[in-house]
Amino acid sequence: MSKVTLITDVASREKFDFSIRVTARRVIREVLLLEKCPYDVEVSLSVVGDEQIRELNRDFRGIDRVTDVLSFPGITFDTPSDFSAVEEDAPDLFDPETGRLVLGDIVINAGRVKSQAAEYGHSELREFAFLIAHSTLHLCGYDHMTEEEAKDMESRQTRVLNQLGITREV
Repeated sequence: MSKVTLITDVASREKFDFSIRVTARRVIREVLLLEKCPYDVEVSLSVVGDEQIRELNRDFRGIDRVTDVLSFPGITFDTPSDFSAVEEDAPDLFDPETGRLVLGDIVINAGRVKSQAAEYGHSELREFAFLIAHSTLHLCGYDHMTEEEAKDMESRQTRVLNQLGITREV
């Protein structure tokens, strides 16, 4: 079972009635269980506002608009969640001091967590957990560019959230 080390930077003034760190760690761990990750991992999480995420979206993706979440994978997978070649192909992705696999970075827009939760009629906890699950799957090499990929990601996200008891009713 993978241990998750979460490096967090909360730059948003938005407040939630749940722990960002505890929730993110639980969701990431559950995704990694589903994906059979054999390593202890490190993930960087930043919780920011509209302007910060807009700048990142513009600078790294060439899209000059606000978004809800960005993922910056540390690993390029040939096949999603195929961890079998990581040590051989990317030994520099392991932190030399801790031995943890540096999986990547997640940036969450706190304002969008609140507005999308209200728009979709579920809790902020559910929206935050969904975005963490979605992003972690991106860090594991999944994408949603085709309808088939989107259905696969959606199925995996739902499975993770259901396993944790974080449903639309929560």
